[in-house]
Amino acid sequence: MANKIIVTFEDDHVHVISDGDKNYESAVQMWSQVAKLCREHECFNVLGLATTTTPLEAVDGYDHGRLFRELNMPTNIRIAWVETNPEAIDIASFVELVLSNRGYNANVFATEHEARLWLFGEE
Repeated sequence: MANKIIVTFEDDHVHVISDGDKNYESAVQMWSQVAKLCREHECFNVLGLATTTTPLEAVDGYDHGRLFRELNMPTNIRIAWVETNPEAIDIASFVELVLSNRGYNANVFATEHEARLWLFGEE
């Protein structure tokens, strides 16, 4: 399945839909759009909803640290990432760890409800 990426600004957060196959090139495309919208709207809350068919390779997950540095991603960004494919949770959690080790606040969730609770404190 090809990759589908939709990145929009929605009042209090940047909303990402990322479906399909994942690779480093699709990550660059997606996070470049996220960084641009975060800066344009001075909004650093990101809610990502993903249904992955083919997960990133581990080396591509590790390279997210370098990618965020190259994009000059603000360290005050808060990323709540929902991965609906259980087979892709491990690599999403690995990316979370990589980003956390570089000072970014990112968390992976199983449901959008959990992600929104963490990101916005919503009930």
